[in-house]
Amino acid sequence: MRTFFVAVLVLLGAAAAAAYASLFIVHQNQQAIVLRFGDPRKIIREPGLNWKIPGMETVEYFDKRILDLDTAPQEVTVSDQKRLVVDAFTRYRITEPLKFYQTVRGIQNVRSTLGPIVDSSLRRVLGSASFQDVVRDKREDLMNRIARSVNEEGKEFGIEVVDVRIKRADLPRPNSQSVFARMKAEREREAAEFRAEGAAAANRIRATADREVTVLLAEANRKSEQLRGEGDAERNRIFAEAFGRDPDFFAFYRSMQAYDSSMQAKGTRMLLSPDSEFFRYFNNPLGAPGTAKK
Repeated sequence: MRTFFVAVLVLLGAAAAAAYASLFIVHQNQQAIVLRFGDPRKIIREPGLNWKIPGMETVEYFDKRILDLDTAPQEVTVSDQKRLVVDAFTRYRITEPLKFYQTVRGIQNVRSTLGPIVDSSLRRVLGSASFQDVVRDKREDLMNRIARSVNEEGKEFGIEVVDVRIKRADLPRPNSQSVFARMKAEREREAAEFRAEGAAAANRIRATADREVTVLLAEANRKSEQLRGEGDAERNRIFAEAFGRDPDFFAFYRSMQAYDSSMQAKGTRMLLSPDSEFFRYFNNPLGAPGTAKK
Protein backbone atom coordinates (compact mmCIF):
# COMPACT_ATOMS: atom_id res chain seq x y z
CA MET A 1 0.00 0.00 0.00
CA ARG A 2 2.83 2.35 0.81
CA THR A 3 4.29 1.85 -2.66
CA PHE A 4 0.91 2.61 -4.20
CA PHE A 5 0.57 5.88 -2.31
CA VAL A 6 4.11 6.86 -3.24
CA ALA A 7 3.36 6.19 -6.89
CA VAL A 8 0.16 8.21 -6.70
CA LEU A 9 2.00 11.11 -5.11
CA VAL A 10 4.69 10.94 -7.77
CA LEU A 11 2.05 10.94 -10.53
CA LEU A 12 0.23 13.88 -8.93
CA GLY A 13 3.48 15.82 -8.60
CA ALA A 14 4.36 15.11 -12.20
CA ALA A 15 0.89 16.20 -13.29
CA ALA A 16 1.18 19.38 -11.23
CA ALA A 17 4.60 20.11 -12.70
CA ALA A 18 3.29 19.44 -16.21
CA ALA A 19 0.29 21.71 -15.58
CA TYR A 20 2.57 24.42 -14.17
CA ALA A 21 4.82 24.14 -17.21
CA SER A 22 1.85 24.12 -19.58
CA LEU A 23 -0.13 27.07 -18.18
CA PHE A 24 0.76 30.77 -18.49
CA ILE A 25 -1.03 34.04 -17.80
CA VAL A 26 -1.39 37.01 -20.13
CA HIS A 27 -2.06 40.22 -18.18
CA GLN A 28 -4.30 43.10 -19.23
CA ASN A 29 -1.42 45.23 -20.45
CA GLN A 30 0.16 42.38 -22.40
CA GLN A 31 -0.22 40.41 -25.60
CA ALA A 32 1.66 37.21 -26.39
CA ILE A 33 2.86 34.92 -29.17
CA VAL A 34 3.16 31.16 -28.65
CA LEU A 35 6.22 29.79 -30.47
CA ARG A 36 6.87 26.14 -31.27
CA PHE A 37 10.58 25.71 -31.77
CA GLY A 38 10.72 29.38 -32.76
CA ASP A 39 7.84 29.12 -35.22
CA PRO A 40 4.81 31.32 -34.32
CA ARG A 41 1.73 29.23 -33.61
CA LYS A 42 -0.76 31.47 -31.84
CA ILE A 43 -1.28 35.15 -31.09
CA ILE A 44 -3.01 35.95 -27.81
CA ARG A 45 -4.42 39.47 -27.47
CA GLU A 46 -6.90 38.97 -24.64
CA PRO A 47 -5.87 38.67 -20.99
CA GLY A 48 -6.40 35.37 -19.19
CA LEU A 49 -5.06 31.87 -18.52
CA ASN A 50 -3.65 29.95 -21.50
CA TRP A 51 -1.69 26.75 -22.08
CA LYS A 52 1.25 25.57 -24.13
CA ILE A 53 3.08 22.34 -24.80
CA PRO A 54 5.97 22.26 -22.32
CA GLY A 55 9.36 21.66 -23.82
CA MET A 56 8.09 22.41 -27.32
CA GLU A 57 6.48 25.78 -27.06
CA THR A 58 7.64 29.08 -25.55
CA VAL A 59 5.83 32.40 -25.03
CA GLU A 60 6.97 35.90 -26.00
CA TYR A 61 5.20 38.82 -24.27
CA PHE A 62 4.72 42.29 -25.72
CA ASP A 63 3.41 45.41 -24.01
CA LYS A 64 0.05 46.79 -25.18
CA ARG A 65 0.57 50.19 -23.56
CA ILE A 66 1.90 53.35 -25.21
CA LEU A 67 5.69 53.33 -24.96
CA ASP A 68 8.28 56.09 -25.25
CA LEU A 69 11.33 56.22 -27.48
CA ASP A 70 13.78 58.99 -26.64
CA THR A 71 16.13 59.68 -29.55
CA ALA A 72 19.50 61.40 -29.31
CA PRO A 73 19.70 65.14 -30.10
CA GLN A 74 20.67 65.87 -33.68
CA GLU A 75 21.61 68.94 -35.69
CA VAL A 76 19.15 69.96 -38.43
CA THR A 77 19.59 72.66 -41.09
CA VAL A 78 16.28 74.43 -41.80
CA SER A 79 15.25 76.02 -45.08
CA ASP A 80 16.75 79.44 -44.30
CA GLN A 81 20.16 77.77 -43.72
CA LYS A 82 20.08 78.10 -39.96
CA ARG A 83 21.17 75.17 -37.84
CA LEU A 84 19.15 73.81 -34.96
CA VAL A 85 19.91 71.17 -32.35
CA VAL A 86 16.65 69.19 -32.08
CA ASP A 87 15.88 66.81 -29.21
CA ALA A 88 12.68 64.81 -29.82
CA PHE A 89 10.84 61.81 -28.41
CA THR A 90 8.37 59.37 -29.95
CA ARG A 91 5.35 57.65 -28.42
CA TYR A 92 4.31 54.35 -29.98
CA ARG A 93 2.54 51.08 -29.31
CA ILE A 94 2.78 47.56 -30.70
CA THR A 95 -0.35 46.81 -32.74
CA GLU A 96 0.77 43.67 -34.59
CA PRO A 97 2.87 41.51 -32.26
CA LEU A 98 3.65 38.88 -34.91
CA LYS A 99 5.01 41.40 -37.41
CA PHE A 100 6.86 43.16 -34.58
CA TYR A 101 8.43 39.87 -33.48
CA GLN A 102 9.44 38.93 -37.03
CA THR A 103 11.02 42.32 -37.83
CA VAL A 104 12.16 43.86 -34.55
CA ARG A 105 12.25 40.79 -32.28
CA GLY A 106 12.05 42.75 -29.02
CA ILE A 107 11.54 46.18 -27.44
CA GLN A 108 15.27 46.44 -26.82
CA ASN A 109 15.75 46.71 -30.61
CA VAL A 110 13.17 49.48 -31.19
CA ARG A 111 15.76 52.23 -30.85
CA SER A 112 17.95 50.78 -33.59
CA THR A 113 14.93 50.11 -35.84
CA LEU A 114 12.57 53.04 -35.33
CA GLY A 115 15.17 55.63 -34.25
CA PRO A 116 16.72 56.14 -37.71
CA ILE A 117 13.24 56.53 -39.21
CA VAL A 118 12.40 59.26 -36.69
CA ASP A 119 15.72 61.03 -37.28
CA SER A 120 15.29 60.90 -41.05
CA SER A 121 11.74 62.23 -40.90
CA LEU A 122 12.83 65.05 -38.56
CA ARG A 123 15.60 66.13 -40.94
CA ARG A 124 13.33 65.92 -43.98
CA VAL A 125 10.31 67.79 -42.58
CA LEU A 126 12.21 70.39 -40.57
CA GLY A 127 14.64 70.93 -43.44
CA SER A 128 11.73 72.20 -45.57
CA ALA A 129 10.54 74.67 -42.90
CA SER A 130 11.92 78.01 -41.80
CA PHE A 131 13.52 78.76 -38.45
CA GLN A 132 10.51 80.77 -37.30
CA ASP A 133 8.11 77.98 -38.32
CA VAL A 134 10.04 75.41 -36.29
CA VAL A 135 10.49 77.57 -33.22
CA ARG A 136 7.09 79.27 -33.08
CA ASP A 137 4.62 79.56 -35.94
CA LYS A 138 4.03 76.03 -37.35
CA ARG A 139 5.56 73.73 -34.78
CA GLU A 140 2.35 71.76 -34.14
CA ASP A 141 1.74 71.18 -37.85
CA LEU A 142 5.35 70.08 -38.38
CA MET A 143 5.10 67.58 -35.50
CA ASN A 144 1.92 66.10 -36.99
CA ARG A 145 3.62 65.72 -40.39
CA ILE A 146 6.59 63.97 -38.79
CA ALA A 147 4.29 61.65 -36.82
CA ARG A 148 2.34 60.69 -39.96
CA SER A 149 5.56 60.05 -41.89
CA VAL A 150 7.05 57.88 -39.14
CA ASN A 151 3.76 56.05 -38.67
CA GLU A 152 3.62 55.11 -42.36
CA GLU A 153 7.09 53.57 -42.19
CA GLY A 154 6.48 52.05 -38.76
CA LYS A 155 3.54 49.94 -39.95
CA GLU A 156 5.86 47.43 -41.58
CA PHE A 157 7.27 46.72 -38.10
CA GLY A 158 3.83 46.25 -36.50
CA ILE A 159 4.16 49.60 -34.71
CA GLU A 160 1.69 52.48 -34.55
CA VAL A 161 3.34 55.84 -33.87
CA VAL A 162 1.00 57.86 -31.68
CA ASP A 163 2.97 61.11 -31.49
CA VAL A 164 6.33 62.73 -32.14
CA ARG A 165 7.25 65.76 -30.06
CA ILE A 166 10.22 68.14 -29.92
CA LYS A 167 11.46 68.60 -26.38
CA ARG A 168 14.03 71.20 -27.30
CA ALA A 169 15.04 73.11 -30.42
CA ASP A 170 18.07 75.32 -29.78
CA LEU A 171 20.77 76.94 -31.81
CA PRO A 172 24.24 75.36 -31.59
CA ARG A 173 26.34 76.87 -28.82
CA PRO A 174 28.53 79.13 -31.08
CA ASN A 175 25.42 80.35 -32.89
CA SER A 176 23.60 80.86 -29.61
CA GLN A 177 26.40 83.07 -28.34
CA SER A 178 26.43 85.18 -31.52
CA VAL A 179 22.62 85.43 -31.50
CA PHE A 180 22.71 86.39 -27.84
CA ALA A 181 25.31 89.07 -28.57
CA ARG A 182 23.22 90.37 -31.47
CA MET A 183 20.06 90.40 -29.35
CA LYS A 184 21.93 92.17 -26.56
CA ALA A 185 23.20 94.81 -28.98
CA GLU A 186 19.70 95.25 -30.37
CA ARG A 187 18.22 95.65 -26.89
CA GLU A 188 20.97 98.11 -25.94
CA ARG A 189 20.20 100.12 -29.10
CA GLU A 190 16.50 100.16 -28.26
CA ALA A 191 17.32 101.17 -24.68
CA ALA A 192 19.52 104.00 -25.97
CA GLU A 193 16.68 105.16 -28.24
CA PHE A 194 14.24 105.07 -25.34
CA ARG A 195 16.68 106.98 -23.15
CA ALA A 196 17.19 109.58 -25.89
CA GLU A 197 13.45 109.95 -26.38
CA GLY A 198 13.03 110.26 -22.61
CA ALA A 199 15.77 112.89 -22.40
CA ALA A 200 14.19 114.83 -25.27
CA ALA A 201 10.78 114.66 -23.61
CA ALA A 202 12.34 115.76 -20.31
CA ASN A 203 14.03 118.71 -22.04
CA ARG A 204 10.76 119.69 -23.69
CA ILE A 205 8.91 119.48 -20.38
CA ARG A 206 11.68 121.37 -18.60
CA ALA A 207 11.75 124.07 -21.29
CA THR A 208 7.97 124.41 -21.14
CA ALA A 209 8.09 124.61 -17.35
CA ASP A 210 10.89 127.22 -17.47
CA ARG A 211 8.95 129.26 -20.01
CA GLU A 212 5.81 129.07 -17.90
CA VAL A 213 7.81 130.04 -14.79
CA THR A 214 9.30 133.01 -16.67
CA VAL A 215 5.85 134.09 -17.86
CA LEU A 216 4.39 133.70 -14.37
CA LEU A 217 7.27 135.62 -12.78
CA ALA A 218 7.01 138.37 -15.37
CA GLU A 219 3.28 138.59 -14.83
CA ALA A 220 3.77 138.58 -11.07
CA ASN A 221 6.45 141.30 -11.32
CA ARG A 222 4.23 143.37 -13.59
CA LYS A 223 1.35 143.00 -11.17
CA SER A 224 3.57 143.80 -8.18
CA GLU A 225 5.02 146.87 -9.89
CA GLN A 226 1.54 147.98 -10.79
CA LEU A 227 0.36 147.49 -7.19
CA ARG A 228 3.50 149.18 -5.87
CA GLY A 229 2.93 152.14 -8.19
CA GLU A 230 -0.67 152.35 -7.15
CA GLY A 231 0.44 152.18 -3.49
CA ASP A 232 3.03 154.88 -4.01
CA ALA A 233 0.49 157.03 -5.76
CA GLU A 234 -1.98 156.50 -2.92
CA ARG A 235 0.75 157.28 -0.37
CA ASN A 236 1.72 160.44 -2.20
CA ARG A 237 -1.92 161.42 -2.43
CA ILE A 238 -2.32 160.93 1.30
CA PHE A 239 0.89 162.85 1.99
CA ALA A 240 -0.23 165.65 -0.28
CA GLU A 241 -3.63 165.72 1.35
CA ALA A 242 -2.04 165.72 4.82
CA PHE A 243 0.38 168.48 3.80
CA GLY A 244 -2.50 170.53 2.46
CA ARG A 245 -4.44 170.20 5.71
CA ASP A 246 -1.55 170.84 8.18
CA PRO A 247 1.85 171.74 6.71
CA ASP A 248 3.43 172.07 10.20
CA PHE A 249 2.40 168.57 11.27
CA PHE A 250 3.61 167.18 7.95
CA ALA A 251 6.98 168.91 8.39
CA PHE A 252 7.19 167.54 11.96
CA TYR A 253 6.34 163.98 10.76
CA ARG A 254 8.92 164.11 7.98
CA SER A 255 11.58 165.36 10.44
CA MET A 256 10.83 162.49 12.83
CA GLN A 257 11.27 160.05 9.95
CA ALA A 258 14.58 161.65 9.06
CA TYR A 259 15.76 161.40 12.71
CA ASP A 260 14.78 157.74 12.86
CA SER A 261 16.57 156.90 9.60
CA SER A 262 19.75 158.84 10.28
CA MET A 263 20.36 158.25 13.99
CA GLN A 264 20.88 154.49 14.20
CA ALA A 265 22.38 152.59 17.16
CA LYS A 266 25.48 151.51 15.22
CA GLY A 267 27.57 154.59 15.84
CA THR A 268 26.00 157.13 13.48
CA ARG A 269 28.20 160.19 12.99
CA MET A 270 26.93 163.52 11.64
CA LEU A 271 28.69 166.83 11.21
CA LEU A 272 26.06 169.59 11.29
CA SER A 273 25.78 173.08 12.66
CA PRO A 274 23.78 173.22 15.96
CA ASP A 275 21.45 175.81 14.54
CA SER A 276 20.87 173.76 11.41
CA GLU A 277 17.38 173.43 10.10
CA PHE A 278 17.73 169.68 10.70
CA PHE A 279 17.68 170.19 14.53
CA ARG A 280 14.89 172.71 14.71
CA TYR A 281 12.57 170.31 16.58
CA PHE A 282 15.18 169.44 19.20
CA ASN A 283 14.58 172.50 21.46
CA ASN A 284 11.26 173.74 20.15
CA PRO A 285 8.39 171.27 19.61
CA LEU A 286 6.81 173.75 17.27
CA GLY A 287 9.95 173.76 15.12
CA ALA A 288 10.16 177.53 14.97
CA PRO A 289 13.23 178.62 13.00
CA GLY A 290 16.17 179.97 14.93
CA THR A 291 15.34 178.13 18.17
CA ALA A 292 18.11 175.57 18.03
CA LYS A 293 20.71 175.87 20.84
CA LYS A 294 23.78 177.84 19.84
